[in-house]
Amino acid sequence: MSKTIFVLNGPNLNMLGKREPGIYGGKTLNDIESECVAAGRQLGFDVECFQSNHEGILVDRLHEADDRAIGVVINPGAYGHTSIALHDAVRAISVPVIEVHISNIHAREEFRHKSMIAPAAKGMICGLGPGGYILALHALHNITN
Repeated sequence: MSKTIFVLNGPNLNMLGKREPGIYGGKTLNDIESECVAAGRQLGFDVECFQSNHEGILVDRLHEADDRAIGVVINPGAYGHTSIALHDAVRAISVPVIEVHISNIHAREEFRHKSMIAPAAKGMICGLGPGGYILALHALHNITN
């Protein structure tokens, strides 16, 4: 198996750069994905990026990661606070998963404070902006080597 990392993004992250730049910054999802691919290359990974606004499609990609990837970085967006299905999908696979949030979910509305993904993930990075994705790739490098 190649050293592939999946970088998955959930609902509304396709709107980065336009959506609430005071919270999420001015980078687009394409900018972040390009940075992930470049950082992954430096770490010896092939990075495959994917975004969906649909929960079941993200579940399918997590299942696919179990056969095709050595790790997953996921920004589940709002699904991180609500999705038992994503929690169960993370638990069902054998590869490590790092949850990422661009904003500090603990400094925002109370309904965002709890992550359904975090208890099933290897770790969580939040509040460090788009650089959190790169930190997650470094974490997976350390975990998988």
